[in-house]
Order: sequence, then structure tokens, then C-alpha cells
Amino acid sequence: MNVTFGGKTVTLEGEQVKVGSTAPDFTALGTDLKPVKLSDFGKKVKLISVFPSIDTEICSIQNHRFNNEASSFGDKVAFIAISNDLPFALKRFCGAEKITNLTTLSDHKDVDFGKKFGFLIKELRLLTRGVIILDKDNKVQYVEIVPEIASEPNYTEAIARLKQLV
Repeated sequence: MNVTFGGKTVTLEGEQVKVGSTAPDFTALGTDLKPVKLSDFGKKVKLISVFPSIDTEICSIQNHRFNNEASSFGDKVAFIAISNDLPFALKRFCGAEKITNLTTLSDHKDVDFGKKFGFLIKELRLLTRGVIILDKDNKVQYVEIVPEIASEPNYTEAIARLKQLV
């Protein structure tokens, strides 16, 4: 897949997850600096919102949008937001912006998610922008890797797919 950042092609590392495959377990850091695994979310349907940096406009918009969408799903869906930002930055942003419906995770330490899901940008050590939806058994049901990182994901399509699973 060809992904660009500001019009320049970037290289994604790792094997990109595909619809129909089982999502690999990964470990990232919560905003309390404790490890969090995908398996910690149990048998819930999961939407994973992936973004490069919380301190950019599009990433802020993406997190606000999924935070708002999450409220209509209650506890049926785990909304996970992940980037390579430091846990402190994610905690600061969520507190200041009143983001309460997302579990924010930092992949900065080991880039375990980025490598296992194929979202790690080699040149920047950031995650590319995208959305992944997993069913209750962690089977991949939807994957979007946004072709131009400075663009937003297709929220409408992701939420429509999510509604089919709950």
C-alpha cells in the first residue's frame, strides 16, 4: 500500500493486518504507564483508532469524533485510540479536551502494535493514520489505512461496519 505524508511516500514496517485474519495480541502503555494488552479487552467488539500525534489538528479531530461516536455504543464496544505519543501527552490531551469514551494507549516504548499491525512509519517512528475493527473474537472485520496521513479516516464507513457487529 502506498502511504504519503505531505505528499511524500513513507514506508510502513511490519505485516499489515488483513480482513479475516486474527489480530495479534499487542502490549502498549496506558496513560498510567501500566502495560495494556489487546487481550485485556476480552470479548468486546473493538474499534482501534490509529493516529500519528495527538498534538496535530487532524489527530485531535479524529479523537473527538470517535469519542462522540463511542457514547452511542455504551459498553458494547471498546474504543481504543493508539499513537506513539508519550502517555503523559495522551493523558494531558484527554483531560483538557474531555475525551472520556476512549482508552488511549501509547505504543512509543516497544512499537509492538505498530510492528504487528503494519502501521509503523519507518522514517518517522510514528504510527500511520487508520482504523481497525475487530469482532468479539479479535477477527479483523475492517481495516483502513488512510493513503495520505494528513487526511481523516472514513468515519462513516467505519461506524457503519461497527454497527453491523453489535
